[in-house]
Formats: sequence, C-alpha cells, structure tokens
Amino acid sequence: MDSVKTTRRFFLGAAATGAGIWVTGCAQPKPGAPVVQVHRAKGKYKANEKLNVAGVGCGGKGASDIIKCRKENVVALCDVDWNMMGEAIKVFPNAKKYHDYRIMFDEMANQIDAITCSTPDHMHAPICVQAMRMGKHVYCQKPLTWSVWEARLMAQEAKACNVATQMGNQGTAHDGFRTAVEAIRSGVIGNVKEAHVWTNRPIWPQGKARPKGSDAIPENLEWDLWVGVAPMRPFKEKIYHPFAWRGWWDFGTGALGDMGCHTANMAYMALELGSPTTAEAQNSGFDKDSFPTWSVITLEFPARKAKDGRNLPPVKWTWYDGGNDKPQWVHDRLKGLIEGERYSGSGLILIGDKGKLYSPNDYGAEMILLPRKDFEGYKPPTPTFERWGPGDIDQHQRDEWIRACKDPKKPALSNFGYAGPLTEVLLIGNIANYVGKKIEWDGTNCMVKNNPEANALVRRQYRKGWEQL
Repeated sequence: MDSVKTTRRFFLGAAATGAGIWVTGCAQPKPGAPVVQVHRAKGKYKANEKLNVAGVGCGGKGASDIIKCRKENVVALCDVDWNMMGEAIKVFPNAKKYHDYRIMFDEMANQIDAITCSTPDHMHAPICVQAMRMGKHVYCQKPLTWSVWEARLMAQEAKACNVATQMGNQGTAHDGFRTAVEAIRSGVIGNVKEAHVWTNRPIWPQGKARPKGSDAIPENLEWDLWVGVAPMRPFKEKIYHPFAWRGWWDFGTGALGDMGCHTANMAYMALELGSPTTAEAQNSGFDKDSFPTWSVITLEFPARKAKDGRNLPPVKWTWYDGGNDKPQWVHDRLKGLIEGERYSGSGLILIGDKGKLYSPNDYGAEMILLPRKDFEGYKPPTPTFERWGPGDIDQHQRDEWIRACKDPKKPALSNFGYAGPLTEVLLIGNIANYVGKKIEWDGTNCMVKNNPEANALVRRQYRKGWEQL
C-alpha cells in the first residue's frame, strides 16, 4: 500500500504550529487540527489472515486487553511505565517495545493494522484519533474519552476513516444484556419514564486537594508522557499513577465515567436516549481538583422517536455514586422502588407504566421483572441481537471487534458510533457535577447554553506541544 513517511519531529512541529498534513480519504479536520495519516486500513482480509495489533497502555486492564488479542499478531507494546508491561512482555516477547506511542506510529506505520488503547482517560482521544486517521482499527477502554468534545470527535473520525471500533464496556457482549435490551424495546414494562443507576465506586481516593511538593520520578516512568495533554504537575508517588488517577479531574472521569459506561449502558441502548436537555447534580462538595466523595446526578431526556418508529416518552435518569458497596446507601435513596428485593452494590432500575425492570449487575446483564407475580411465565422476545453464548464476555467482546476489523459488514455493537454518544451523556453529568448548577445542553451544537464556566469544560485546551486534535 502507498504510505507517507512522517517523522516524529515533523509531527510535533505540525502540532505545535497548527499546521496540517492532509491525505485524501479521511475526515476533513477543523482549522488548525493536523491530520497525520500514513497508512490506510485494509479493506479486505484473506481467510485466516491475522491482524497486526499494537497495545498502547499495557499494564492492568491494558495487559488483559492486548493479551486477549493473542490469536492475532501482536507486533508492538507501548507504555510510559516500563514496569507496567511485564505481563504483556512475557506473552509477547518478540513485540517491539515503546514508551511513546507517537514514535511507535511513526516507525511502525505500515506494520500495524489495529491497536488497543488502555491508558488513563485523558489520553484516549489523542491516541485513538491519530490511530484512526492513520487507518488503524481501534479498541479503546471505557470511558471513550475525557471530554464531551473528544467523544463526539471519536465517533465522527471512526465513521469518516472507515475503521472498526469498539469501546471496552464488555457487558455489551453478554447474552443477558442483549436479552434485557430486547425485552425493554418489546414493551414488556411499557413506556419507561424514569431510570435509576448506581455504583459501588469510587474505590479510590476522592474529595481531597492535590498534595504539595514532588517526589523523584522513577527511572521506569516517563512522567511527561504520562501527563500528556493534561496540565503538567509534579509527580507524587502513589497519588496518580498507576491507579488513583481516576479520582483526579485532570486525568480521570470519576465514578460516573468509570462505571457509567457499564452500569448505564443497557438503559441507554434499550431506551435509545440520545442527548439530554438538562443536567444537575448534588454532591459532597469538593475543591474541583478531585471528584467529590459522593454524587447524585440527574439528566432529563426529551421525547424521541425510536429507530423502529415508536414514540418514546421523556425520561428522568438519575445516577448515584459514593455508596462504597453499601446497599443501604442506595436503599435510603430509592426506598420502595423494588419492594422485597435486595439492593445490590451496583445496578439499575427502569420504571415503566406496566412494571419495573431491576438489574442487580454492573453490566445490566441480569434482568428481574417486578412485581415478580405479574411476570410469571414471561418469555423474552425473539432475539434480534447475535448471541455469543457462555464464556468470557471480555474475550467475546474482543473477538467481536477483531471480526469487525476483518469484516466491515459485522460492526461491533459498542462501536464508537454508539459509544461516543453514550460517553457524551456521562461526561455532561460530570460537567454538571463540577459547576454545581443546573445546565442546559444543546446536543446539536455540542455546547452548554446557559453557563459559560460549564461550556468551557466541553473541550479542554491541550498542553503546549500536544495540540494534535
């Protein structure tokens, strides 16, 4: 295939000056947004042909993500912390090793077909957008992005660049999840006007100011690369890296970003919610550096048309975090909604005019119709979604994405065209949580209408030298 050799020096220069590199066949960038496309994805693969896959972010969940691609050719591993790559290196000892994904993309442009991205939230979009613009298929961990604008951009780029994508909310591949979506769409509980979703997160520190001072940066860690597009700050041991970053505003998306892509997923898909019109939050109070210790976030969704033409009513959707795996915390707030049932640490309730659906599950993969006596003998509707059967749903989802890379006629269910709007909704909730005021959302123009402070959070300003989007 034809390619354009682009050095890292050229790329950084283009990013810093706002210059662009344009290659026909991908999305026209916004003014000043450079496009570096050096390799187009293959349109077809021969029978039994393997993908060349690279992993970006290879520790923790990232190790699992890339290892579950082991039936393909894993050709490169990239992580800003050499120590985090240990497990993946053992499985793929011959893969090339990199700290900087930009250098990897430069040097291996024609040797990579697809990537997995499992970094902290703030780096998802910079890595994945560049990969898609290079024609690479992308599997990205949840939440899809750090900001609302990035989520919309990711969905647009996936479509424009004609690549196979999947977000890592693996419950989407669960048979129980798909059965629940079909049941709700069939009208088993009638018109749904109210939804409640909760989680046992955070399980990391939140609600405190950043520590003062700095610690020595370990030799195995490239701190500048870890901070990436976010504002620079001093390294502090065990405060941000490798796990607690989720609770810090500059790097993570809190409990809602972490678990909403799982726990709210089934309701969002089944109800075809689209964009909300308003969002507001109550919380424990915080200094806007780390997320609050608890939050209750409410979004209002308007009446809308389902894809099959049905008229769907407005929905009031409420999120609860900070229960810390204490069902009583949820019970006190949702008293009376599921009489006789035990509240789980994470779950959701949908309230329809013919009944309720309760899922005591992180993934929405278990369905209890209430009151139970009214649904005795209930049989789910004829399946409309493919079923993967029993087994590792994490592996099922990776297999679904890999198949999509090879067969464009079989896209993954949680592709970026779906995952982008879902992520937008959760991050709109985070904006309301941050400003502490009710915000009005304009989904068409991707903006907050009534609050300049909130609207400034829709798209972040990247750190100097990282302005590639």
